[in-house]
Amino acid sequence: MAGHSKFKNIMHRKGAQDKKRSSLFSKLSREITVAAKSGLPDPDMNARLRSAVLAARAQSMPNDNIQRAINKASSTDSENYEEIRYEGFGPGGVSLIIETLTDNRNRTVTNVRTGMAKNGGNMGASGSVSHGFDRMGLISYPAKAGSADAVFEAALEAGAEDVQSSDEGHEIWTAVADLHEVARALEAVLGEAEGAKLAWRPQTMVTVDEADAATLMKLIDVLDDDDDVQTVWGNYDVPEDVMERLGG
Repeated sequence: MAGHSKFKNIMHRKGAQDKKRSSLFSKLSREITVAAKSGLPDPDMNARLRSAVLAARAQSMPNDNIQRAINKASSTDSENYEEIRYEGFGPGGVSLIIETLTDNRNRTVTNVRTGMAKNGGNMGASGSVSHGFDRMGLISYPAKAGSADAVFEAALEAGAEDVQSSDEGHEIWTAVADLHEVARALEAVLGEAEGAKLAWRPQTMVTVDEADAATLMKLIDVLDDDDDVQTVWGNYDVPEDVMERLGG
């Protein structure tokens, strides 16, 4: 899951994801296979595949697993996955965008709708919340990549639109069309990124109180647990002290 540009909230999810590494690898493999099918099975010649491989490496996915997922794209018995985006609302008036890859849309929509309904959320129509987000490119680097000033200067030189740094790392935002050009320019200066992908950046944030935050995190857990759900984006901002009390 990727909540938004607040690292303290994103990092809250990392521990839970580490415990579900097998499921995470399965999702990463699915994205790699779909990306390889969408173009050439070579990360250097296929921007989406390169992003998927970067994401897999950032989660310490073994190279053998990555190559197996790429090879699967040319297999005659590989599944055909459909990309479907769902939109809705969570506790506290939070807007959520749920991106999925599925071979059975009836199963996926039922699971997403049920998960939302049982955990303080509700589904919205297509476009009901995405108008409040900007579609952008997102490149992620760990804190050790450099100081905030150094990363900002490198990103500016590479053509990025915005940089946000924290103790946990750096988020570099680009126009969609510039994502992979900027990523390549940054790699020459900062090394390989943790991730480079298309993202949904909220235009405004919603501050969530402790009661709603607990329910919201449970909802995101449920959605993340679904094998068909790839990423959950949201416009929530949970205060740091609340995150700590929730176990973040």
